[in-house]
Amino acid sequence: MKTNWKTDELVEHGHYKNQELDLRRIGLNPNFWYPIAQSKDVKKEKTYGVTFGGEPIVLIRTKSNHVFALEDRCIHRQIPLSQGVVCGSKLKCTYHGWTYDETGKLAGVPYLPQGIPIPKGVKSYPCREAYNHIFIFPGVAELAKTVPFPEIENSTNNDYKTMYFSRRVNCHYSFLLENLMDMNHQFLHRRLMGKVKPSLIENSQGDNWVEAKYKFKGEPHPTAHLVLAAGRNKEETATDFDIMTIRTEYPYQTLTVCGPNSSLPALKLWVSYIPVDKEQKINHSFGMLMIRRPKIPGLLTLLWPLMRYFTGEIFAEDKMAVETEQKAYDMQGGDWNQEIFPLLLDVRELLRTKGIPLNQ
Repeated sequence: MKTNWKTDELVEHGHYKNQELDLRRIGLNPNFWYPIAQSKDVKKEKTYGVTFGGEPIVLIRTKSNHVFALEDRCIHRQIPLSQGVVCGSKLKCTYHGWTYDETGKLAGVPYLPQGIPIPKGVKSYPCREAYNHIFIFPGVAELAKTVPFPEIENSTNNDYKTMYFSRRVNCHYSFLLENLMDMNHQFLHRRLMGKVKPSLIENSQGDNWVEAKYKFKGEPHPTAHLVLAAGRNKEETATDFDIMTIRTEYPYQTLTVCGPNSSLPALKLWVSYIPVDKEQKINHSFGMLMIRRPKIPGLLTLLWPLMRYFTGEIFAEDKMAVETEQKAYDMQGGDWNQEIFPLLLDVRELLRTKGIPLNQ
């Protein structure tokens, strides 16, 4: 590796160019609805601690199955409220028993002398439960009523079976967004996918989205054939399933596989990346893979373990790649990537313009 770059060489090679717009220093815009936990992880009358961009948040599910979200720190001594006790519709801090309602208002201090005013409470977050996930709106709370809640097609369609993902990845979310949009990295998956060659047949963009359509040719691995077979109609052949549409509609991503003459997906992926730490170098990915049920009863159930294994292995290879990119970024102290694929340049620009610069 060349280590004695001159300043003009670094500018020429893009290493210093537009550093103030370094994508890896752009935070995810908080003014959207984000999945922050799977519903199954938030038990009745229990708390569940999470973070968004380094901010600690506690999720609370009451006995009546109502879920709300608060800042995860008691205003008294800063003890995490996630260590507290759910009492009816309220949350009681484990240290001195200070009690908060779902709006974050301090509802009671057990030993407060008469005549002493109660301090202000903690921040609350707009919170909704949908698609077997808990969503919060971490930005300006007043905007939650006007920002559209994500619509995930086929998530409640009985013709589809859904596979859920919840994974921690040690990289900036942009690396994963780029990875999914760029199907040219299929060589990475050659052990699992076989000899397949993607080609970009169409790409388009709008104010808050970039979309790409790929066509695959070659000799897929038998396992890849089998995974897609579950969502295939009887009249369709293996070679019909070569149109993949990938869309980044900020801040979410979708991937859809359809036959060339069909608008009915064989499978559809919806994914969202949640920054965990303040520098946003760690993210938690929540995903839903909707797979069309075949006409043969029980076939999807039979194939389900294989499909879970296959998707898990694919993700493990992607995880290795994007975490390696993050390590290189940290070591080099900046983004030295020489991206030349026009589609990816469009995606990077979308993430820059819609995101929020981090104060580092």
